[in-house]
Amino acid sequence: MTPEVGHFALALALALALVQSTVPIMGAAHGNLLWMRSARLLSIGQVLFASVAFGALMQAFIVSDFTVRNVAENSHSLKPLLYKIAGTWGSHEGSLLLWVLILTVFGAGVSLFGRNIPEATKARVLSVQAWISVGFFSFLLLTSNPFDRLFPPPADGNDLNPLLQDVGLALHPPLLYFGYVGFSIVFSFAVAALLEGRIDVVWARWVRPWTLAAWVSLTAGIALGSWWAYYELGWGGWWFWDPVENVSFMPWLLGTALLHSAIVTEKRDAFKSWTILLAILTFSLSLLGTFIVRSGLLTSVHAFSVDPERGLYILMLLALSIGGSLLLYAWRAPSMEAGGLFKPISREAGLLMNNLFLAAATGIVLFGTLYPLFLEAVTGEKISVGPPFFNSSFVPMMLPLVFVLGLGPFLSWKRADLAGVLSRLKFVGLLCIIATLIFSYLTNGGPVLAYVSLLLAFWLAFTTCREWMLRIRLFDVSFSDALRRARNLPRAAHGMSLAHLGVAFLMFGIIGSSAWKSEEVVFVKPGSSIAIAGFDVSFQGVNRVRGPNYIADRGILVVERDGQYVTTLYPERRSYPVARSSTTESAIRSTLAGDLYASIAEPAAEQEGSTGAWTLRILYEPLVNFIWIGSLMLVLGGCLSLTDRRLRVGAPKQAKLPRNVAAAE
Repeated sequence: MTPEVGHFALALALALALVQSTVPIMGAAHGNLLWMRSARLLSIGQVLFASVAFGALMQAFIVSDFTVRNVAENSHSLKPLLYKIAGTWGSHEGSLLLWVLILTVFGAGVSLFGRNIPEATKARVLSVQAWISVGFFSFLLLTSNPFDRLFPPPADGNDLNPLLQDVGLALHPPLLYFGYVGFSIVFSFAVAALLEGRIDVVWARWVRPWTLAAWVSLTAGIALGSWWAYYELGWGGWWFWDPVENVSFMPWLLGTALLHSAIVTEKRDAFKSWTILLAILTFSLSLLGTFIVRSGLLTSVHAFSVDPERGLYILMLLALSIGGSLLLYAWRAPSMEAGGLFKPISREAGLLMNNLFLAAATGIVLFGTLYPLFLEAVTGEKISVGPPFFNSSFVPMMLPLVFVLGLGPFLSWKRADLAGVLSRLKFVGLLCIIATLIFSYLTNGGPVLAYVSLLLAFWLAFTTCREWMLRIRLFDVSFSDALRRARNLPRAAHGMSLAHLGVAFLMFGIIGSSAWKSEEVVFVKPGSSIAIAGFDVSFQGVNRVRGPNYIADRGILVVERDGQYVTTLYPERRSYPVARSSTTESAIRSTLAGDLYASIAEPAAEQEGSTGAWTLRILYEPLVNFIWIGSLMLVLGGCLSLTDRRLRVGAPKQAKLPRNVAAAE
């Protein structure tokens, strides 16, 4: 009976979304306060019914109710409880239900926490958000019902894809969707502003916390997915420029530009038209990613293989939302005032360059992702656009951005003295050169581009630290006074410094693991030894072990360095009988200096004397953990900024007047 309750809750949520999409915005148009305020109860009702539906589906997975087709196709009674729960969003239907639940959460969030937003503006925002909800609730009910029954039910399920039975993948989709869908509320604010004809400093203040919350979640989701790919897939990489990786990366790039653009709109009343356009395009790229993943165009471990008719439905939603919002933008944008003026050398100009580099980089990723799909659709020819294209085009675009990122916080608003700023940073530049030369000596050679990138990473790290030290006047005043200044500094300032420093750490990890990686792929038998990056790795053999729903061949690798024991690694090759598939579980010895990474594949074929041997892949990845440290710093920096009182949702409240003054007025 529970699945029917969930199905009915979805229908009620759709009904509320239909009412919310019309009544509040009509109230805003006619000045009817009651109609405008109805958006609050309607949005809360939506999130309640969506939660009931999601809870009903999760309950069906937990109890292994195989009369529900979705459960039968994506679960198994022997699966651990955590992965039964994760199976709720492990399919097309379940993940889409999570998508709409998060969509309603953001709408209810504006209702509950946007108390200082004018009623008319809030009504328009929530009506636009409801337009999106109507599209996806109807998509769920008409084409992707997660509660479809299956009679007669099978004795047991088909199991979830073994690659997805992992803690990282249990958390990765919810975080990613909070980022994807979080930009929907920013999109709604942008469309509401275009309808209302009001885009100003206060609007930017409303938008920034929602943009930041979505960006933080998307950052965490991408980083977690990259970490999962690194340790789970067994190939030793953390990013492959897979099309489905790219469709999550593009909204992140434009969302980063949107964050910086909204700062200029709030501080200087400039970039208004550009900020609105970025808000529209960022969510449009989120919708484009949803279409690509669910249309059946791609075959990927990330993608859902679904009926192309469903892809056509999403394409229609995509065309309506993007096309309609861009038409509205084209109509309203020319009437927007230009806002604050600034000189070519200023903080505004630096943030504009930041935006242009990020937008151009997004265009490169978009072209590399869509071009193979368009070519196949037009000519039938299949080509692959992979890492060589992206590394040669995307990376050079990012290096100037890193230089600007380090320089920007030192520039003044409106106009700045570039020569004076560079003069103040001479010592920092010298430190960067010395640090790069020391690293070059320690690594004993490497690609020139790697050293240029490393120099810029040191530049960003040192300039960020220098800017923070100048803010609190460290070494210029007493330590207690500097500490007091640090406490009084806005949290958003600390968050910015931490996030910029996180980008530098991220670069260290990317450069080290890309330019100085060592790799060996060999046939091994018990007693075989491999030397790599100063380590001696001895293969002791393979044991057979059993897990909850798998059987594994576990390798034993003893690692020594200079004759001294270091550790023992246990890579596995797992076989899942129900799913009839296998996975590779890598074994990793992690330090800040680098990772020793090992994985085993199927036994080698009987050729060239390899009978009874196993295929062993072993790598040394220098500095790779700085990728996860840098990503964590980005997330923590964003969270710290979110706690800043200046980023509370809504405009500041007007101070209450004394009673006698209020009476006189």
